[in-house]
Amino acid sequence: MLFYEKQAMLDGYKVIAGVDEAGRGPLAGPVVSAAVVLPESFDVPGINDSKKLSEKKREALFPLIQAQAIAFGIGMADHEEIDRINILQASLLSMKRAVDALQLTPDYLLIDGKFTINATIEQRPVIKGDALSVSIAAASIMAKVTRDRIMAELDAKYPQYGLKRHKGYPTKAHKEAILTHGPCPVHRKSFKGVKDI
Repeated sequence: MLFYEKQAMLDGYKVIAGVDEAGRGPLAGPVVSAAVVLPESFDVPGINDSKKLSEKKREALFPLIQAQAIAFGIGMADHEEIDRINILQASLLSMKRAVDALQLTPDYLLIDGKFTINATIEQRPVIKGDALSVSIAAASIMAKVTRDRIMAELDAKYPQYGLKRHKGYPTKAHKEAILTHGPCPVHRKSFKGVKDI
C-alpha cells in the first residue's frame, strides 16, 4: 500500500497527503473528509479501506493514526451545502477544507476517486485509493470515525430516526422513520427518499 507514496517520493515530492471522504450516500448529516500526512516510518498494522473494517477496529486505529501522523486535517460540508451545490461538489469542497486544515502544506495529494480538488498543489486521483494507498486508507478511517461521531451527536438531538445506528444511510428503518416523522433539519432535502416527502 506504499506504491503511490514511494512513486511520489521518487518524483521528488516530500510532503504527501492522502485525502478521502465519508458520507456521500446518506440521506442525512454532513460529508466529512480527512487529509493525512504520514511519516516514512509509519507502522500501524491493519490499516485498510475504512469500509472493510468494523466500527470497533476503526475506533482502535483512529488514535494510532493520530499519534503517528505528521499532520492531519478534517473538513466537512453540511447538509445545506450538499443541497445547494450537489453531493459531488460538496465532497470535493470538504476534501479541500481538510487539506487547508493541515498544520503544514503538502506538495503532493493522493485523492481517493477520479476527481481532483480545487488546489494549486500537485495531485493524483486514485480510483479505489482507500484500498491501494496507506495515506488514503488512513484518511478514510479518520473521516469515517469523525463522521460516525457527528452522527451519534445528531442521534441524541433527533432520536426518532436512529442516526447512530445507520449513520444516516438509506436503510429500511431510516426510510420508515422519515415517512413516519417527516424529515428533520439535518436531512438532505435534495436526496431521493427525502425530497419526495
